[in-house]
Amino acid sequence: MQQLVTELLQGNRRAAARLISLVENDDPQKRELLKDLYPHTGNAYVIGVTGAPGSGKSSLVDWLLKLMRKDGLKVGVIAVDPTSPFSGGAILGDRIRMQDHALDQDIFIRSMGTRGSLGGLSRATREAIQVMDAFGKDIVLIETVGVGQSEIDIVRTADSTLVVLTPAGGDSVQTIKAGIMEIADVFAVNKSDLPGSDRTVTEVNMMLDMKKSKEWRPPVIPTVSLINEGIDQLWEALQEHRRYMEESGRLLDIRRERVGRELTEQVEYLVKSSIWNQVKEEIELESLVEKIVHRRQDPYSAAADLLDKINFYGQEAEEGD
Repeated sequence: MQQLVTELLQGNRRAAARLISLVENDDPQKRELLKDLYPHTGNAYVIGVTGAPGSGKSSLVDWLLKLMRKDGLKVGVIAVDPTSPFSGGAILGDRIRMQDHALDQDIFIRSMGTRGSLGGLSRATREAIQVMDAFGKDIVLIETVGVGQSEIDIVRTADSTLVVLTPAGGDSVQTIKAGIMEIADVFAVNKSDLPGSDRTVTEVNMMLDMKKSKEWRPPVIPTVSLINEGIDQLWEALQEHRRYMEESGRLLDIRRERVGRELTEQVEYLVKSSIWNQVKEEIELESLVEKIVHRRQDPYSAAADLLDKINFYGQEAEEGD
């Protein structure tokens, strides 16, 4: 496995793909691999792209990739697809749509399934970002599944968040309801050649004006991804937000907050894993479930009994004595 890390750091694309697969599949050696990669991370800037299904996120990402490469940036793309209800794998639509970049050695595209994770992000997304970071990517783009309010999860992962709206379907009103106004650093009103685009731009700007003043006011950029209209301005807006984040010190602040959350979540994950591993060794779970289903035992006392059997409260009880 150490050889895999060495190959990744040397720029081997197969090693990158293999490592992300190990992360996705929660391989037992994942923790050691990520530990070895961690000293080589912290250089990539993470941009999240989110919005309703059909808003044209993938087309915008496609054009942004061209501009980033024109600026000499190495880019990783994580396209979080809905998980297929039949195979359990990602539908892979975004990777199919981005085949124009398949031969570019400095662009690495990976589709990941949500696998039931809330927030439109795969649970393994953050770990995949670390792999991309260690792989030497300057920018990591995350395109998320558009799932309404849960989409706010992206703000916990990205340094800059681009929210994509469309004129049709009352997107601006729905966005206000969903709370996405709070997470956007830049808005793109895509398909702005359609009727109602000016109104959408005006409504979003009005909502931004009504908010309490902040140092950064998200710009609202009309775009037409089919004809590459407004993409230059969109890329400039994202770069301007990055400059603001770096110069104001906000980037360091949000990364510090992110590390704190990740540390807490990792502790919770290890505790839960440890408890369940002990439970599975000690208890016939299927039998217990059947008892609860047939009302021979309630789930509340059953859970307490499980913890008693693995002596979860043992230390506390001893201290109490």
